[in-house]
Amino acid sequence: MRFLIVGDIIGEPGRKALKFMLEELREREKPDVVIVNVENIAGGFGITEKIYSYVKSMGVDVMTSGNHIWDRKEIFKFMDSAEILLRPANYPEGVPGRGYAVFEKRGVKYCVINLMGRVYLDCHLDNPFRTFDRIYEDIKDRVNIIVVDFHGEVTSEKWAFAIYSDGRASIIYGTHTHVPTADECILPKGTAYVTDVGMTGPWYSVIGMKVEKPINRFLYGLPQKYEVAGGDLIFNAVLVDVDEETGKAKNIRRIKRLIKREEMR
Repeated sequence: MRFLIVGDIIGEPGRKALKFMLEELREREKPDVVIVNVENIAGGFGITEKIYSYVKSMGVDVMTSGNHIWDRKEIFKFMDSAEILLRPANYPEGVPGRGYAVFEKRGVKYCVINLMGRVYLDCHLDNPFRTFDRIYEDIKDRVNIIVVDFHGEVTSEKWAFAIYSDGRASIIYGTHTHVPTADECILPKGTAYVTDVGMTGPWYSVIGMKVEKPINRFLYGLPQKYEVAGGDLIFNAVLVDVDEETGKAKNIRRIKRLIKREEMR
């Protein structure tokens, strides 16, 4: 089974890049399952119900998220009914939505788990390592393929989690930093891994935002109102093939594509 996994989608430019590239990649790479991270998809912060429906209409199979999933108040109205949208599973009990789910494609069942790191993020989260252990015990007899979006700030936490979970998860990929890493690999027990997929959105930006406000924040240390940038777009993703019988990854490949503004017309 082939998985196309797309990094953090940034606002309207990211949605345009996603739609543009899905048409190209479906023809060329023929992925079975498309998973995208949508926590920044509405103006750079959160997701709306309208945008959720729009992304679903593209044929996306699963949407994951992270710490910005709660940035739009309307999320609390539709999170429980959004059947392909996940929030980090290690939020405390009682938080709306689901942190993992079992899906099916071409008669093959697979589970997607959304986790969030705690280093420099939210100390109120449950331990993501222990959360994975509990979920794994729940699903290991039902599915062979387990995919984990580990939304985290630091590389060491993501890498440590990958080694800890090697052989149990089929794919572990990082999101959140918006900067792709060049460390994709197959771990010794068969788990495909990359520290961060990278973002999909405006190329000339500071992690998707117009450059002036982030630079001013670094210069003066004062709060700034960020705005999604425009111009040329960058698309970052990974393509992973997984053996349906064993759940072991066979290969992982990064996809990076600069989309010039004139191509989108």
